[in-house]
Amino acid sequence: MASIPKTAPPQSSEIKVILLVFAFLIVGGTLWYTHQLVQDLQSKERDIADLYAKSLEYLGSGRSQDGDYSFILDNVIQKIDFPIISTDANKEPLQPYSATTRNVDLDTTLSPEQQRIHLKGLILEMDETNPPIRVTFGNGIILNYVHYGESKLIKRLRILPYIEFGVVALFILIGYISFSYIKRNEQSNIWVGMARETAHQLGTPISSMMGWVELLKHQSGDGNPSIAETLHDMDNDLQRLQKIADRFSKIGSKPDLKDENLSEVVEKVIQYFQRRIPQTGKRIQIVMEPADAVFARINRELFEWVIENLIKNALDAIESGVGTVTLSVGERPHYIYVDVADNGKGIDPGSKKEIFRPGFSTKKRGWGLGLSLSQRIIETYHNGKLMLKESRPGAGTTFRIRLKK
Repeated sequence: MASIPKTAPPQSSEIKVILLVFAFLIVGGTLWYTHQLVQDLQSKERDIADLYAKSLEYLGSGRSQDGDYSFILDNVIQKIDFPIISTDANKEPLQPYSATTRNVDLDTTLSPEQQRIHLKGLILEMDETNPPIRVTFGNGIILNYVHYGESKLIKRLRILPYIEFGVVALFILIGYISFSYIKRNEQSNIWVGMARETAHQLGTPISSMMGWVELLKHQSGDGNPSIAETLHDMDNDLQRLQKIADRFSKIGSKPDLKDENLSEVVEKVIQYFQRRIPQTGKRIQIVMEPADAVFARINRELFEWVIENLIKNALDAIESGVGTVTLSVGERPHYIYVDVADNGKGIDPGSKKEIFRPGFSTKKRGWGLGLSLSQRIIETYHNGKLMLKESRPGAGTTFRIRLKK
């Protein structure tokens, strides 16, 4: 029978990357626009500072009339909203300081020398931001320097991009968390719906078949041993199907956890496979390393399901049909572990991050649900962790289940 072709499920990571790139483009555009706006405002402030310097130059030339003073004071100086300090040709603040500075916080309770030192510090800061403007007279003789800083508006605009970036980053983070939460909820609902529907669909035919087997038992009696043995095997298989249906019915509901001997649980699963491996034509040994009784709170049926899935994967990984699957149970100071190791083909390094993703499978007829379901059972219902401990191409793979003590 030909295998059903499968298309790879859409990668949500690609959507997230596109959204992140789009968000950073928005942030980059905003930063560029704000930077251009700051540059335009700086240019305007420089023009005003230059006008102020020319006004001083004009006043110092002696060409102005009384009316010109009023125009300069009303139309130039009064409209300056950024700090300005006027200095002499040696860049020393002019006195009186209160008259030769604009929009500068100057503590008048300080001594003149302390005020001068304070202004010298402000001048150095201003010159780092904007080069001073020279006030010349005649043949280029420098009379004064005009030092100016940035207005409060420009300072706020400089901070604005970082605030915007922070807000956008917070928005992206909230969106990412919300998207992941919604995705997990959707996956959970799919798992629960699929599992319960499967259990419901299996329930009716299993019950009917169990009834037919009981009827055949009564009709056959003990006259034919072969028939009795066949009915016994059929009954075991039906019990197995009933157990599988019960497992699916537990998905989505809170399972009962009890203290169980993990070594005993794992040994029982191994015995189930050992009886069936010869029927497949493979010569694979499933062995369990000797271990003391290790107890943990688990749901026996669901935990057996996980061990079965891991053993099935190990058997499939041994493509030659000859090999060994080794299970070990042990404990550490803070956790209990169960390892399932095989000496099969191993996992390709590029696939290691994808093996637990629903739908990912390297098998031609696999649906990629076994490991994903097992991880969900261990992490969601047992508060543990299922991980890929080690895998090397051609040398085998080891999966580890970790449970808290």
